[in-house]
Amino acid sequence: MTDPQRKLSAAELAEAGLTGWRVTGEALAATFRTRKFSTGLELVNRIGASAEEANHHPDLTLTYPEVGVTLSSHDVGGITSRDIDLARVISGHAADLGVAAAE
Repeated sequence: MTDPQRKLSAAELAEAGLTGWRVTGEALAATFRTRKFSTGLELVNRIGASAEEANHHPDLTLTYPEVGVTLSSHDVGGITSRDIDLARVISGHAADLGVAAAE
């Protein structure tokens, strides 16, 4: 999974072992149950900072009481290692805030 410009296979996605993330078409998606709007906003801010640092930007939805995240490498039309890497960072931010992804 080292070439950030290559779409990953279903087997590679399964091997990534992302907890709480699901494949939806050509994207990865997760919903984080924040239970509080302020926690959701903090999660979105952390995701935004990490996305800027990685120059890879997810689609985000902030509502009460959850944050929806969708990751896809639009330039290659699918899921790449960039999406896996950012999903792991996002899951880490959620864990730091005591937020779990909805299964």
